[in-house]
Amino acid sequence: MLEKISDKLNDVVRKISGKHVISEKNIQDAVEEIKIALLEADVNLRVVRRFVNRTIEDAQGEQVLKAVNPGQQFVKIVYDRIVQLLGDERQQLELKGPDTVSVILMMGLQGSGKTTTAAKLARLLAREGRRPLLAAADLVRPAAVTQLEVLGAQVGVPVYSEDPQQVKDPVQVVRGALSLAKKRQYDTVIVDTTGRLHLDEVMMRQIRDIYEAAQPVEALYVADAMTGQNAVNIAKEFNEQVGITGVILTKFDSDTRGGAALSIRTITGKPVKYIGVGEKIDDLDPFYPDRIASRILGMGDVVSLVEKAQETYDQKEAEQLHRKIISESYTLQDYLEQVQKITSMGSLSSLIDMIPGAKGQINEDDLDQDEIKREQAIIQSMTLGERVNHRILGPSRRKRIARGSGTSVYDVNRLVKKFEQMRLTMKKVAKNKKYQTQMLKQMGM
Repeated sequence: MLEKISDKLNDVVRKISGKHVISEKNIQDAVEEIKIALLEADVNLRVVRRFVNRTIEDAQGEQVLKAVNPGQQFVKIVYDRIVQLLGDERQQLELKGPDTVSVILMMGLQGSGKTTTAAKLARLLAREGRRPLLAAADLVRPAAVTQLEVLGAQVGVPVYSEDPQQVKDPVQVVRGALSLAKKRQYDTVIVDTTGRLHLDEVMMRQIRDIYEAAQPVEALYVADAMTGQNAVNIAKEFNEQVGITGVILTKFDSDTRGGAALSIRTITGKPVKYIGVGEKIDDLDPFYPDRIASRILGMGDVVSLVEKAQETYDQKEAEQLHRKIISESYTLQDYLEQVQKITSMGSLSSLIDMIPGAKGQINEDDLDQDEIKREQAIIQSMTLGERVNHRILGPSRRKRIARGSGTSVYDVNRLVKKFEQMRLTMKKVAKNKKYQTQMLKQMGM
């Protein structure tokens, strides 16, 4: 996520934050490097100019130059300006109460991930207690209706659809969905519309007709974050011709330059409300400008990390795990369950980005995803008795496990040895408060 711009800004931050006294030349040099980083990230030129000018104005104030640690103060100024670029604070969906139907209109170009995002949003809203209904109003793209129906079944949300061979007008689909929502007491209708490979008048006229019929409380433009500045220009066009209330950026977890995320709020005046952070149906996160700014500058994002952990673990499970570690009753079965829960929280690289001070300290190339899958296969090839008591794993059992998991006896031996060493380390950490404090300090926490 925003790797290129993050790496470059981190270099600038490291240089400037180490200085106890900074001059106007220090500031000019640092800002010039930031300017180049933003331009290379495909951030809009007008946005870059505004960012640079305001950063220089803030940094050259007397209060900053006479501060106890002006280097850190400069980092704070850059952070504040990035937060401002991204939208200051979290913008939630403006939905009506449960007694009234709220319509969310999804629009964007073909290939932006609009249909999948509609299903992800429906799942997220259902978890928040709303009763969503998906409306398949994309009658042009082949299999678009079928795709939404399959996704709807996955997330447990009903889909209103018509046969594209018989119904050609998406407005008819929208009206049918609204009628069904009122009858069945669905409080949210999410309308998936037709995309195009490029903007054209036919598409815009159709969107305007749907908008008129649906009267949405939210009109969300779905953009592929990897398209950079082009996504910003198209968002501006949609806003001028139809009117949008917010933006969802998909593929935000990819190695994108970040231009769209940093430009779209300033150019359109509309906030980014959600970001797609993976291909799984749960991989849609609320957009928090301050948290993203922290990650960009390598400060981590402890709040998001804790929230993800809370979704995966409850207090009772955590306490039980702690007792097992201290009493040395932690097993390979426990280890397997922990690995599965951690991987369900997202990619390891995205989790590392959330740990303060970890970015740049941990080489992501060293995170061997294949090794993790191999270890899971080995443990899953064991019987429950072997997982609970790894000490019974003699030579013949290890050969059987290697055959069953498609690995070698060497791999099985290495996993067992690693597990035994890990148990000892975990016990030390769990019992030693001083050691815990040292580890937290190393992570910048």
